[in-house]
Amino acid sequence: MAECRQALGPDALILSTRRTASGVEVTAALEPAEEPVPPPPPPVAAPGAPDPLGRHNLPPALRSRIGPGNAAALATALRFAEVPDAAGRPLALVGPPGAGKTLTCAKLATRLVLQGQAPFVVTADSQRAGAMEQIAAFTRVLGIPLALAGTGAQLAQALTRRARGQPMLLDTAGCDPFDPAQAEQLLALLRVTEAMPLLVLPAGLDPEEAAETARAFAALGARHLLPTRLDGARRLGGVLAAALSGPLALTEAGTGPGAADGLTPLTPAWLSARLTGPARPSQEAA
Repeated sequence: MAECRQALGPDALILSTRRTASGVEVTAALEPAEEPVPPPPPPVAAPGAPDPLGRHNLPPALRSRIGPGNAAALATALRFAEVPDAAGRPLALVGPPGAGKTLTCAKLATRLVLQGQAPFVVTADSQRAGAMEQIAAFTRVLGIPLALAGTGAQLAQALTRRARGQPMLLDTAGCDPFDPAQAEQLLALLRVTEAMPLLVLPAGLDPEEAAETARAFAALGARHLLPTRLDGARRLGGVLAAALSGPLALTEAGTGPGAADGLTPLTPAWLSARLTGPARPSQEAA
């Protein structure tokens, strides 16, 4: 039997033995090897089931970089960061007209006041009707200084009023980054103040439009993105496209009109829940 196992291997199965005139006859067999179990097929969405990312109108090329919307995939594909500290370099809120820069400036100023700081707010928006009055209403309530600086000379003068280490928020006029004259005007403002631009962009934009806008502002120095109107937006493809295409780090989001509680920190978990959560009625009907 030892010779049989040596010849056939340790898996040999001895079926029977009998003595013969010439020796011992052994009947043996080999157990068939187990066939490998094929891996389970990838899960297939039920017919008609909505694609969580598809309903947000994210372009397929960008959708493939994120995956099925889990937090780990978002953390890898996107960058997240805090709003830059305005106590060092001034923080300039930049973006297209109507993005919500002035309200975002008021929200950031309110937060600083609640933290015991007194930010210096400068508005460079001397073109939009009511812009000065809007930000002035907030600064009066907060009891913090406000300066109007529509020209380079006024900006230089405003900078002399800033105390050492005092946070400075710069509310800029709406800028079309594809217009060379407007882009150069914004660049000049950033050079004079040495401010760090924070792109403010409304949610709900067409993803391709948002991506092109983000790249244009990134060329002007923006490295961070603060999307607004996430409380009313039903599709976030524009926000993701802007962050991926800039590329820009996601900071916080405008999620309400309140100056004291209208900003929400953006994290992979928060964004994943928003992307894969139940569709709103208008999305289901779309």
